[in-house]
Amino acid sequence: MNTSFPLLFVSHGAPTFAIDPGLAGQHLAELGRELSRPDAIVVLSPHWMTRGEVCVTAIAAPETLHDFGGFPEALYQLRYPAPGAPALAAHIVDLLRNAGWKSRLDARRGLDHGAWVPLLHLVPTADVPVVQVSMPASLDTHQAWKLGQALKPLRDMKVLIVASGGLTHNLYEFRGAVCHGADYVKAFAAWTAQTLQAGNTDFLLDYKRHAPSAERAHPTDEHFLPLLIALGAAGEHYATRVLEGGVSYGVLAMDSYLFSSNNPVGFDPTHLSQGVADHA
Repeated sequence: MNTSFPLLFVSHGAPTFAIDPGLAGQHLAELGRELSRPDAIVVLSPHWMTRGEVCVTAIAAPETLHDFGGFPEALYQLRYPAPGAPALAAHIVDLLRNAGWKSRLDARRGLDHGAWVPLLHLVPTADVPVVQVSMPASLDTHQAWKLGQALKPLRDMKVLIVASGGLTHNLYEFRGAVCHGADYVKAFAAWTAQTLQAGNTDFLLDYKRHAPSAERAHPTDEHFLPLLIALGAAGEHYATRVLEGGVSYGVLAMDSYLFSSNNPVGFDPTHLSQGVADHA
């Protein structure tokens, strides 16, 4: 029997996602109630990128980092007081080193908004231990996939991997410098869902060449790379479901994806709400 825990790619959107959950937050909250409780959560976010090595938080009580500016004061009052898991962090460092990644523990780093904001909706009780893994600054699409492969064994430990990024991420348009373009955002989101459902890893790893409006959707790769990390951790034979999130601020596609090995432990797909698609 396959007992691998499912994993997630989430679009974390703008920091205001914390106080304005919308459809994306609703679907994450529903999923959090339906999944079996994990023993721990391991999260990756492009808001923690490191040079030369992969770092892993090893603090017993990670701080909630408000690593953004110019947003409503209410955001800066929020805390996500989940405990850490130093022993798990040490195991992750060993996994990464065995897979050829330079890695070390970080005993000071807290959780950035790419980590704690989606977790507010997924596990609002903040009572599951959380470890954050950094993304190497030099990561490309193929390396992101390989990083996910290195983390895949965590799924057999009842650990929920959450790769947090953005299905589309054009800050120039988000800041209103040009007209919003929901049509290209929706087209890119549709292509990504269809390509995942088709199991076409080669096209996803070379998405800049194959996806519609890829350069506009992602002028830089860092917010798309978590999806490829999730894909690597999903393994060769996976099922995926789309948790529809709509479009935020006209340019941020908020869809998330649940990956599983066809019959993940503790998951009943019949309980998911509308906006969920399957890939067998």
